[in-house]
Amino acid sequence: MKIGVEELGKLTGELAHEIKNPLSTIKINLKLIREELEAAKSAEANQTDQERSSQSFKRALRKIAVIEKETDRLEQILEGFLRYIARPELQLASVDISSLVSDMIDFYSPQGRSHSIIIRQQLYDKPLVCKADEGMLKQVILNLFINAQQAMSDGGELLIRTARQKKDAVIQISDTGSGIAPDKLPNIFDAYYSSRPRGSGLGLPTAKKIVEAHNGTISVDSDLGKGTSFTIRLPLLVADRPE
Repeated sequence: MKIGVEELGKLTGELAHEIKNPLSTIKINLKLIREELEAAKSAEANQTDQERSSQSFKRALRKIAVIEKETDRLEQILEGFLRYIARPELQLASVDISSLVSDMIDFYSPQGRSHSIIIRQQLYDKPLVCKADEGMLKQVILNLFINAQQAMSDGGELLIRTARQKKDAVIQISDTGSGIAPDKLPNIFDAYYSSRPRGSGLGLPTAKKIVEAHNGTISVDSDLGKGTSFTIRLPLLVADRPE
């Protein structure tokens, strides 16, 4: 899926908006650090208040930690943007979808338990083989697990299913979390749209882009206060028949 000029322009405008807050925080804290260091230097020069000098240095160090955190955030924003605008370069291979999902459940389970999440799985009992990039699909599934976890701040149930429907392999990931308001549901796959204050706004759009690069689809159903369900459909690999 190629990004058009109009969409790229919109994305860069939204990127500028995203980086404005961390840049502002960095600028303010640099100014405050300078003031703290000047106060510490003045106290030392006068040899009058070593305690004041020490406290100024400590406050400066705390502000440096804030700057480090914000620069990390900026780096994540920019890396996410570059990943999103890049055309996915798929490393395709024959992949059993149920096996891939099972691996991701095993990988995520310790984190889920630490957040009081009960994981239930219903995996198709026969191979669901698709031509896919295993690493990228794992990225999509992990993103959906994390989304579900964030929607269940007090714990809950995460149901993961795989199935076959005609010529598609189906992955369904459902949670018993807070759900998504009906007016927000149509926008959740839009870039930089996030209902979480610290959300990147690119997790679900990137997931959609990866799924569509596999000629698949991703959809969502949600009931506010009851939970959310994401459904991924991927075309099954059909073995060539002898002529």
